[in-house]
Amino acid sequence: MRERSEEEIVSRLLELENDGQAERRAELTGERFLSLLHDPDTGRSYVLSHGTDDTEGAEIPGGTEFYQYATADEAQHAYDQLLEESRRAGELVEEDSTEDIGDFESGGAEVRDLFADSDEDELSTDPVISDEEQP
Repeated sequence: MRERSEEEIVSRLLELENDGQAERRAELTGERFLSLLHDPDTGRSYVLSHGTDDTEGAEIPGGTEFYQYATADEAQHAYDQLLEESRRAGELVEEDSTEDIGDFESGGAEVRDLFADSDEDELSTDPVISDEEQP
């Protein structure tokens, strides 16, 4: 198996985080985040530090850094240390943050509201099957 480039690793870690798979995630000042992640595909653990993405996934946020660890325990210890440093520096906003996770707008087809006033989708009506009025 070939080694992933740094950009591929960061993309994978952001994907895991956006899928809600971060074990822990903290919001820091300046719209920055600190996350503890475990990649089930490689078995490696990471601490990811990044800002928000204003390009909808086109670019990796500036200032993004990751630290790779051989074990989940090592990663947990490093995450705790970085979190404590951020707390002491007054940079910790929220310890268990779900702010800005995922792009809910692009998660697939639009689901009809349970309380919609119509059961039919205007884009997929068939005049042969449907008894709707003809234009």
